[in-house]
Amino acid sequence: MSQPLPPTRSSGLFRRKQLDDILLNPPADAEGHGGSGGGLARHLTVRDLTALGIAAVIGAGIFSTIGNASHDGGPAVSLLFVFTAVACAFSALCYAQFAATIPVSGSAYTYAYASFGELVAWIIGWALIMEYAVGNIVVAISWSDYFTGLLSGVGVNLPVWLTMGMQSAHKHYHEVMALMQAGKPLAEASAAQLEGYKAWSAAPELPGGLRLVVDLPAGLITLAITALVYVGIKESKNASNLLVLLKLAVVALVIGVGVFYVNPANWSPFAPNGIGGVLKGVSAVFFAYIGFDAISTTAEECKNPQRDLPRAMIYALIICTVLYVIITLVLTGMVSYKELGVGDPLAFVFQRLGMDWLAGIVAVSAIFAMASVLLVFQIGQPRIWMTMSRDGLLPPVFARVHPRFHTPSFSTIVTGFFVGVPALLLNMDLVIDLTSIGTLFAFALVCGGILVIDPHGHSNARFKVPYINGQYLVPLVMLVGLALLVVYNQEGLQAFASAVRGDGGYEEFRHYIPMLVFIGFCVGLAWLSFRRRLSLLPVLGLLTNLYLMTQLGVNNWLLFFGWLIIGLALYFNYGFKHSKLGLRK
Repeated sequence: MSQPLPPTRSSGLFRRKQLDDILLNPPADAEGHGGSGGGLARHLTVRDLTALGIAAVIGAGIFSTIGNASHDGGPAVSLLFVFTAVACAFSALCYAQFAATIPVSGSAYTYAYASFGELVAWIIGWALIMEYAVGNIVVAISWSDYFTGLLSGVGVNLPVWLTMGMQSAHKHYHEVMALMQAGKPLAEASAAQLEGYKAWSAAPELPGGLRLVVDLPAGLITLAITALVYVGIKESKNASNLLVLLKLAVVALVIGVGVFYVNPANWSPFAPNGIGGVLKGVSAVFFAYIGFDAISTTAEECKNPQRDLPRAMIYALIICTVLYVIITLVLTGMVSYKELGVGDPLAFVFQRLGMDWLAGIVAVSAIFAMASVLLVFQIGQPRIWMTMSRDGLLPPVFARVHPRFHTPSFSTIVTGFFVGVPALLLNMDLVIDLTSIGTLFAFALVCGGILVIDPHGHSNARFKVPYINGQYLVPLVMLVGLALLVVYNQEGLQAFASAVRGDGGYEEFRHYIPMLVFIGFCVGLAWLSFRRRLSLLPVLGLLTNLYLMTQLGVNNWLLFFGWLIIGLALYFNYGFKHSKLGLRK
């Protein structure tokens, strides 16, 4: 009897999963969904998936960033939400086609594996860690700030050393000490510095001169959400649906009451700071919409993923856009846009009009809104790790599914620690932009993936991006965009030209390096679209996401590349050697 051949490694870093293989042998199906085995359980309907999308989208955007965007752009920011939703829809359509084609967990990681190959899939999986787990650190810290503020409003004051991270307290303590040693009055210290100084001074002392300063509410909310996600997708979706109903009820109350206090005179001028003022809010507005990405991670827990995932993504996008536009018009109609540069605009406008009771309701609802964002992204991250583990790129323990709860148990616990411990201790200001780059990078690769697997709309998927021949339209869109820049953004073009000429030296020039790379990419993509008649909508999605990435600053790009280098080191030391696609009999 002949002996079986030893495993051999498939050559190349860009080995791809074949779509037919994925569909014929979905890994979780082999384990048995919801049965006696250890597979995931299918409980999610289109209503549940839409609620998950709304839960992630109607969060900090509508309760905080909408204020500063309105302050900069005036009432015209309502149109910016529409334009941004259209731009975001390009990515949503591409996600929807992939979800209908590959109904497997993993989101952009799985889609990249089928279109660009293993190395790119690993990179996007590593980048998604920033979007989900690392981004949730910021959400947990923000939730803590809202929660402690609410407690303080009802007379419950936690010790200050239990309400902020050790990193912040240590930094602010030494800043205040430096002021005192320089003989300057404490009045010159900021409120945040004084708060940190008090926290560090009052905290119990630990060995080594450190102090026990922790953001206890941030840690506890992460623990509670992680426990909920661990015990089952059914329980998680019930909690998500409840939180979404609560949020939508509050938003409806704000609109229903606020519309009677709208003064149309506040809408004039509609764009007081011109196009430049409106575009200042484009990043904050765009990132209000990224929740639909998390929907695709639950593909193996949907009852009918190929039908329901595309529908839910589009439904969530439409519902949230309508709500954002109406809220913006109501806010800018109730008070002058000049007064909206605050962190809690919904509560502020009602306090401004003497309705403190409604302002209190809004403040409470903000806590539930941010908790629902934590819930959705704590669901998403473990399922990406689980999928990467089943492909051999992470240790097998990450793919472990709880036999009773039917959830990726180990990955869920790791995600909880990954979010909870830093939220307890750190000040994560830089993480916000890292999260933005990771998100946009995922969106860009998904749009590019459609151009790889279905550039001319010939797919048989139940849902696919409508094919529009981009042979002439892509170059035309680029020319129109350039003309608009010349007409409406002369100052920006002059600054760009000055930097390229070297007038400001390398320090000035390096901030425009991402834009120069983007321009070169645009030229190449225009030529490729003309030669190969690429589909217009994925091309527009790819360009939109890459352009927004150029706006995040070269320093954030350097941090992003540093993060990717760490990820590549892990891949070549473990993932490449253990890849199941690379090892074949």
